Order: sequence, then structure tokens, then C-alpha cells
Amino acid sequence: MRDAATTVDGVSAPDLWPELSDVWIPVGVPGYSGLSKAHRLAVLDARFGADGWRFAHYVRGRIVPMAEAIVEYEEAYRRFLRDRPALVQFLVTRAGNVYDDNVTNVHDHDYVQPATAMNHYQDISVRRVIAELVDDPAWPWVIDTPAETVALRDLGTGEVHEVPRARGFRGDGLLQIRDPLSPGYVLNPAVVPAHDPALITTLPNRTDWYHVEGCAHLSIEAFWQMSKVVEVRYDRFLALGPGRSDPLADL
Repeated sequence: MRDAATTVDGVSAPDLWPELSDVWIPVGVPGYSGLSKAHRLAVLDARFGADGWRFAHYVRGRIVPMAEAIVEYEEAYRRFLRDRPALVQFLVTRAGNVYDDNVTNVHDHDYVQPATAMNHYQDISVRRVIAELVDDPAWPWVIDTPAETVALRDLGTGEVHEVPRARGFRGDGLLQIRDPLSPGYVLNPAVVPAHDPALITTLPNRTDWYHVEGCAHLSIEAFWQMSKVVEVRYDRFLALGPGRSDPLADL
């Protein structure tokens, strides 16, 4: 059998199998990106072409698109908050909005964030869940609020920012939900547990920040990072030649 890295009459073998452009394979688990997001995108675009790779997630035995996996992430926040009415009470009466790593997060409403330096999902999930409770008659004390820009004082730093009020949040505070030094740390995704044991994954000998905070490998952050894979078009993977041995090098 001819090796895929060889050539046939001067034509590289992958070019002889156009059907493989429709076959995608996982080539590694990249883990947390953080501020390396832009660098990773540039490396993968250069290596596989912008149309030759994508992030996906392993969920209950299937590799699925990010749009399907993020439903699980949001559901973890939905159950976490619905199980903690006292926490919801604190949020809606003390805060006017929430953010992750940067106050500008309050302007993002979608989970797909091509322009951000870092992805942030937890603040969006919290805003979406609270907005749902506004329309839920079982939560009559979570009431609608006007869509307006207001001055909110950061409950951690004390700084005042002019930002949009999130729906259902009627307080005058701004709550950061990443840093342990913030009163919003209870909503950090390393603290929020995965709501379904089938989502829990581990990788022996790997320790990242979310493994040493909150509920560690049982958290929704651990699910998100440990289930994330880089998928590559198989023809582009074959075209790497010897690089196939380490397709995520330099990420």
C-alpha cells in the first residue's frame, strides 16, 4: 500500500483523493487558550488553511460543533442558578450586569466571539439565565428592567463604569465573575459543576488552572476545555507530511 505522504507521477497523494476534503478528524486536545487565542488561530490557519480546521467538542460519545456543546455549558449555569435562589436574589438586587475578564464583556451577547482577545462565556450564560427567569412565573421577584445605560460601581474594585443594564438586574453594582478576589467568584466556571456526569472527562497527568479551583475536573470549565478538540480536514492533515506526528506544535 502506497504511503499517503509519497507522490504519484509528481502529484501529492492527497490531491488524488478529493473525497477526503469532506472527512474531518480530531488531531489533538488544545485545552485552554486564554490570551493565546489570536496566536493559536494564526498558527492553525497557516498550517491547515482557514477552511481546513475547526474547534469541536466531544460530547456523550460524539464530536459535535461548538454551537451544540455550548448548550451544555449554558445548561450548567441554568441549573446552578435555579438551584440557588439566594444567589439569584443577590444578583438581581445587587448587580446591574456581570462580566468575565474585562468590563467590555458586557457588550457581547453571542458565544461566538471572533474579535475578543479572550473568549468569555460565563457572563453571557448568567445574563441569559436571569433574562429567562424574568419570563418565568415561578420567579416573580425577578422582574423586568429597562434597557438603558447606567453608572454601575464594580463590587470588587469600586470603579464606576457606564454600561448597559442587563435584563432582570436591578442593582447598582457591576460584578466580575472570574477572579477569586471578586464577590462574583461563585459564578466562575471552575466552581459551577457539570450538570451531567456523562460530560466529565479527564486526562491523566494534565493540570490546568481549572483543575485546582472550584470542583476541579467535575466543573463545567473542565468539561469545556477537556472536551475541546481541533478537527482538521483529512486531506490537509495528510498534506502535512512528517508534521502529522505533532499537528498542534507551537500552539
